[in-house]
Amino acid sequence: MKGTRAVSESIVSVDEESLRGDIRNLVRKTVEDTINALLDEEASELVGAGRYEKAAGREAYRSGHYKRKLVTTGGEVELRVPKLRGATFQTAMIERYRRRETSVEEASVEMYLARVSTKRIEDVSEILWGAPLSSGTVSNLNERAFASIEAWRTRPLDGDYPYLFVDGIYLKRSWGGSYENVAVLVAIGVNSSGEREVVECSEGYSESADSWKEFFSWLMGRGLAGVRLVTADKCSGMLGAIEEAFPMARYQRCAVHFYRNVLSRVPVTKRKGAARMLKAIHAQESREACERKAAEVADSLDAMRLGAAAKVVRAGVGETLTYTGFPPEHWRRIRTNNGIERVNREIRRRTRVVGTFPDGNSALMLVTARLKYIAENEWGKRRCLDMAKLEEMDELEKAEG
Repeated sequence: MKGTRAVSESIVSVDEESLRGDIRNLVRKTVEDTINALLDEEASELVGAGRYEKAAGREAYRSGHYKRKLVTTGGEVELRVPKLRGATFQTAMIERYRRRETSVEEASVEMYLARVSTKRIEDVSEILWGAPLSSGTVSNLNERAFASIEAWRTRPLDGDYPYLFVDGIYLKRSWGGSYENVAVLVAIGVNSSGEREVVECSEGYSESADSWKEFFSWLMGRGLAGVRLVTADKCSGMLGAIEEAFPMARYQRCAVHFYRNVLSRVPVTKRKGAARMLKAIHAQESREACERKAAEVADSLDAMRLGAAAKVVRAGVGETLTYTGFPPEHWRRIRTNNGIERVNREIRRRTRVVGTFPDGNSALMLVTARLKYIAENEWGKRRCLDMAKLEEMDELEKAEG
C-alpha cells in the first residue's frame, strides 16, 4: 500500500509554475504565428500575388521583412512585417500597435505623476498589457515621454491661425504643506487649412492679466500669426492682454458662458424658459436681427421681474455677436468655446484620479500629455472649417471697398 501511495503521489505531482509558463508560451506563440500569417496575407493582397508567386501585371513586389515587437495580453510577440517595393504596406494592426504604444506611455506618465510606486507600475502594466515594465523601463519611458511632451508643447508654429480659442483649467497642487489652485492655460487654433491644433498649454499662477500677457507673448514668440478672432470667456485680465498681443484681432465672448452668467440670476424654476429665449438671440441670420431679438429678450425678462438678468443681457450681448462679422458657415463653431470646453472636460476626467499634484509642473505635464494624445488622434486630423469661405469674404469686401 505504501508503495502504491508513493507511486500515486508521484503521478499527480505537478510543477504548477512550469505548467503556467508552458501555457503562456503556447498562447504567446499561437498569437505570434496568427498575427504574422495575417500580415503575410495582407501583403499578398496588396501585391496581387502570394510569396514567390509570379503574376502578370503586378506593380508591387515583396522585399523581405523587418522585425517589430508587439505587446499583447498573451505576452510580447515578434512581428515579421512585410516590406514591399512599388507599394506601401499599411495594416490596421500596426496602427493599433501605435495607439497601444501611446496608451502605455500616457498611462505610465499618469501613474508616475500620481506618485504611484515603480513596483506598482510594473504590476499594473503586466495586468493591462501582458508584459511588465521594469523599473528601468519606467524611468526611461517617463524621461522619453517628458522630453517628447515638452518638444511638442514648445514646437514652432507655422502659418496663420485666423481663429484662436483660449481658456484656463484649475487643478490643485500642494505648496508648503497647504493646497492651492494652479491654472493651466490652453489655446486651440484653427489654421488656414481649417484644422484644429492645440497651439499652447502652459502654467499660470492664475488667470490674471500678467499670466495671459506672458501666455500670448510666448505664443507669438513661437510664431503664432494671422489671428483675426479670439473666442474666450469674459475675464478682465484676458481682454487687455488680447488687445495688446493681437491689436488686429477681434474678441468674441463665448455665448455659452454668457448664457450661464445670465441664468445665474434667474430662479431655477424659470431657467429652462429663459435658456430658450437666450438661444433664440444667436439663432438669427444677421447682427441686426440678433440685436433686435436681444432687446425683446431683455424686455421679456423685465416683464418676468428678472431685472438683474435683463441688465446682464443688455450690457453683454454685444460682445457675443462679434462672430457675425465672419462667414455664416463658421458661426456655429466660432461663437462658443465648446471645442476647448470638451477638451477640458476630458482633462478633468483624467486628472481627477490624481487629486492633488506635487507641483505646478506635474499638473502641466499631465495636461500636456493628454492634449498631445488628443491632438495626434482623430480630433486633430479632421478639418472643422472650410477656410475658403473666409477668403471669399475677404475678396468680396475688397471688391466692395
